[in-house]
Amino acid sequence: MTLSPSRLRYVTVEGCIGVGKTTLTGLLEKTLGARSVLEIVEENPFLVDFYKDPVAHAFKTQMFFLLSRFKQQESLQQTDLFQGVVVSDYLFAKDRIFAELTLSSSEMGLYDQIFSALQSRIRSPDLIIHLHAPLEVILERIARRGRSFEKDIDPHYLEDLVDAYGRFFSTYDEAPVLMVDTAALNFPTNEQDLGVVLGALQTFPAPGGPRRLKLGGSSTKQQALL
Repeated sequence: MTLSPSRLRYVTVEGCIGVGKTTLTGLLEKTLGARSVLEIVEENPFLVDFYKDPVAHAFKTQMFFLLSRFKQQESLQQTDLFQGVVVSDYLFAKDRIFAELTLSSSEMGLYDQIFSALQSRIRSPDLIIHLHAPLEVILERIARRGRSFEKDIDPHYLEDLVDAYGRFFSTYDEAPVLMVDTAALNFPTNEQDLGVVLGALQTFPAPGGPRRLKLGGSSTKQQALL
């Protein structure tokens, strides 16, 4: 399967922790013959302490993520991004979602100065695939993958994160958003469900058409354009 290089060159997969971003990115890489860009997570030396005590370790954890994401995105822009399709498992702008949930007001002021300066130098994707699922599904997936540094995640923090992602993408207008209900579409194990997502990529977004499409949550597994 191929995508029109003039329409979609840079696709970003986004969503809460444990929702399946990296899994779908890998499937798209294989199916589309794309190049993948994966978020640096496990290399963050502050993450284990953050999940144990978010208040004490939030700022340094967030700054590591912000700067490592920027360095990766900057490196991406220095390569020939326009040859073939690039699929990333994170959106740079989403960094602020986590910052708002964890940083104090004084920390947020400093963070925003740095974030604004860096974001202005980052290329926006041509399409965002926003994955979402109920909290109980996300908790089960996190437990199943068994990452040691995630064992202390507070379910209330994840619940706030799910809500924050929903608010963020409900008003996001920098790129078209394909919303995928991963509780209804089990693309890692069901080839037909993956086909629903791939089929949407062939036609969405259409020139001059709506900039939001929701997949899943109905018997046809596709809801009306929003």
